[in-house]
Amino acid sequence: MKKYIIDLKVVENRRIHELYTLLIMTPIDGSPLPEMLPGQFVQVAVDGSKTTFLRRPISINNVDRDNNHLWLLVRNAGEGTRALMALKADDNVNVVLPLGNSFGMPFSVNDKILLVGGGVGVAPMLYWGAQLKAKGFTPQFLIGARSAKDVLQLEEFEKIGKVYVSTEDGTMGEKGLVTTNAVLASKIDKIYCCGPAPMMKAIAKVAKENAIDCEVSLENMMACGLGACLCCVENTVKGNVCVCTEGPVFNINELTW
Repeated sequence: MKKYIIDLKVVENRRIHELYTLLIMTPIDGSPLPEMLPGQFVQVAVDGSKTTFLRRPISINNVDRDNNHLWLLVRNAGEGTRALMALKADDNVNVVLPLGNSFGMPFSVNDKILLVGGGVGVAPMLYWGAQLKAKGFTPQFLIGARSAKDVLQLEEFEKIGKVYVSTEDGTMGEKGLVTTNAVLASKIDKIYCCGPAPMMKAIAKVAKENAIDCEVSLENMMACGLGACLCCVENTVKGNVCVCTEGPVFNINELTW
């Protein structure tokens, strides 16, 4: 898929949590956003920071074609992301997109599909869920968080499908980790997952034990996003590969977990 380097204008910086902000952006020149697939990511330049020289990889949270808006969910993970979180309406941002591969389509519209997200890992699940629904599928979501106040974009997910929640302190949904949520005991044909590595590995274990097809979106550290720096290498059954070019989405059978 063709890659673009484009300048975007911030339409809105929506602080949805003390650690997360939703950046809604549109091309400065008014041109339509390029084609982007669920699971892909962008590399965002960080201007005005004396210590941040590399672009920051951010998952595509949503593509609102009606308004020509790109949504990026940004987590406070250091000076670079804090600079992005401080952007204001009408600020300009240079972005490389779209990068990486995408999620694979389920086999049948009758498949029972579960999209699992934890922390900022919920980001790609929103766009993917919306695309699945538009194609006639009925996605369900499982969101994991520490507490009720940490559950991200719940209302957006509820517009698309049934949402199950697990919180560590039990303040919303089931108490515990996503891997103990009762929905995993129901019939599931396909799981898509993104979040912290321990969570994804635990979900992969559940999927393997129950012969469920499963894809995960890895969050390895990236610098270039183009396979040149080798920061994001992951060991797979075919050897070491760059997550930014061969992923970030992998079937769990491709990984050495």
